[in-house]
Amino acid sequence: MCGIVGLHLKNPGLQPRLGELLSQMLEAMTTRGPDSAGIAFYADRDPAPAAQGQGRELRYSLRSDEAIDWDLLAKRIAAETGRGLRVEPLGSDSVVFVSPPADTDPAETDPAETDLAETNRAETSFLAAVRRVAPQVSVPGFGRSMVVVKDVGAPAAICARYGIPSWAGYQGIGHTRMATESAVTTAHSHPFAPAADLALVHNGSFSNYATIRGRLARRGIRFDTDNDSEVAARLVASRMAEGADLEEGLRTVLKEMDGFFTLLVTTRTQFAVIRDSFACKPAVIAETPDYVAMASEYHALAGLPGITGARVFEPMPEEIHVWTR
Repeated sequence: MCGIVGLHLKNPGLQPRLGELLSQMLEAMTTRGPDSAGIAFYADRDPAPAAQGQGRELRYSLRSDEAIDWDLLAKRIAAETGRGLRVEPLGSDSVVFVSPPADTDPAETDPAETDLAETNRAETSFLAAVRRVAPQVSVPGFGRSMVVVKDVGAPAAICARYGIPSWAGYQGIGHTRMATESAVTTAHSHPFAPAADLALVHNGSFSNYATIRGRLARRGIRFDTDNDSEVAARLVASRMAEGADLEEGLRTVLKEMDGFFTLLVTTRTQFAVIRDSFACKPAVIAETPDYVAMASEYHALAGLPGITGARVFEPMPEEIHVWTR
């Protein structure tokens, strides 16, 4: 049994309160998951247009259970990759490394494809450098807009430790975990974020995840844990890397993975909820003109502004609900 929460803001006026509201929702799910918790948080961090050389910075969320000199590590990784890094501390055990955009040919005719290719190159180079230089350091997530924080312990304590209530942004998802399939560690905590600005949280269990994992591994896809939820996240990411959209990626999970599950999955611009064919894992959605909110139980939504006027419903089996910014 785990708890899922998510908030997708339509009203920019609520963005300064995103961390506050998401923290309250996450704390409400403590009884469903006291082992560990995590949040994927999205914000418009680079408002200047990409054409001016801004707006395409990559942010890597890093964490270590061992004491790390983060400034020294940033210099070592910069030397390995040939790209400078800016250090933004989150806590003694967590940090964000910000990598500036690479110079691109101004004659490029498809900036979107150039941006994706550059992201893939930067990701490959950065992750390889981290594994060489500091194998004890994990990278819970990365992207243009997303920062990921994960830790072991009570959700309220984790939110306070990293100052989550003061964070501003436009979208976030969170998870409180009660381990059933794998160890209680930060690495096994959700969200799983296998690609740029893609994050997944899961309540339930998959029965055939080892088979799917083996198939993906034979294709060269790397796994960081033995968690069944990571397999679902990697499957969605692999489909999207092939050109599928988020909804198609989630339909692949429905088609190929067996089990009981509710998934909340986000990209830089999308917020999606899906349940299995039996819909036995709880999910409640509330929508107003200001936001879309989702939680495993309604009481996590009860403190949201305007909730009494919201359209509240439970997703039906195999329904995929997607909201786009």
